[in-house]
Amino acid sequence: MKNMRVVVTRIGGPEVVQVLSDAAPEPKAGEVRLRVLAAGVSQADITIREGFYTNSVKTPFTLGYDCVGVVEKLGAGVQQLRVGDHVAAITVRGSHAEYICWPADDCAPIPADVDPVKAVCLLLNYMTAYQMLHRVAQIKAGDRLLVHSAAGGVGSALVQLGHLAGAELYGTASSSKLDFVRGLGATPIDYTTEDFVERVRSFVPGGVDVVFDAIGGANFSRSFETLTPRGQFVGYGFTAKVGQRFGRVDTFARLGWMFIARGGRKVAFYGIMFMKKDHADWFRADLQELLRLYQSGQIDPAVSAVLPLQQAREALALLETRKVSGKVVLTP
Repeated sequence: MKNMRVVVTRIGGPEVVQVLSDAAPEPKAGEVRLRVLAAGVSQADITIREGFYTNSVKTPFTLGYDCVGVVEKLGAGVQQLRVGDHVAAITVRGSHAEYICWPADDCAPIPADVDPVKAVCLLLNYMTAYQMLHRVAQIKAGDRLLVHSAAGGVGSALVQLGHLAGAELYGTASSSKLDFVRGLGATPIDYTTEDFVERVRSFVPGGVDVVFDAIGGANFSRSFETLTPRGQFVGYGFTAKVGQRFGRVDTFARLGWMFIARGGRKVAFYGIMFMKKDHADWFRADLQELLRLYQSGQIDPAVSAVLPLQQAREALALLETRKVSGKVVLTP
């Protein structure tokens, strides 16, 4: 049985991505083989492809941070899952394929009638947003939140979930995405024509209670300026300098400065895999809550594009244009 998969042949730009076909993997003891139904495309995939992720590996390797699939074959000793079960998994690498083998203990069962394209949005994007809001910042109704890249995959999830929690939201986006951000429930700020610090202060003279920033670099420092004296800064990325090692160093240097100069403000940097390692029990609980919110119609993940696996390079390039609103998804 053949397995089509997306392979990074060497560290670099979109040109290093190839779609290959080889034999489908066989599950080892404790693993299951999944037939992938939907796999997310994320900024993390770009960071990994360019060799700047925290645990990047030698090439060649298969991309893909998260997926929803059907259990097709059981490895020795697997008892908690059955062939035909629908599951979700955060893989970091490997899910951009028709088939993937993954530890059964790390697969979270999901209802078979949930749209896999929508369900895969709940993994990296909505899980990140939900945990930053409720596990890290512990927001409450009435809190004023600033969300950068509010039209992106995580940003749109932050706005939807924050709005649902009763927060007052402000979101930065480019001119063409302002109506989209407004429709999600946030007051949009055009970062291309407005100084977001001044704009936030015009709306909320005392500052916002929490700011969520995945841009990094100088944006971290400027976001810090929008906070109340007892506000919270939550960073979770550095998209402004992807592909430039200095940008990452600059981002974490600024984060370190904020820890020193924070006064009564709180500073945190969220990484989903660190959270998963330290609080594995939260993931199943939070995924079930997100599934409940989706199935009850309280949230609706925004999907910007659904492309076939063969167009993985185009999907990554589309994400890099920053013209997407919501999640980009691959379907084998």
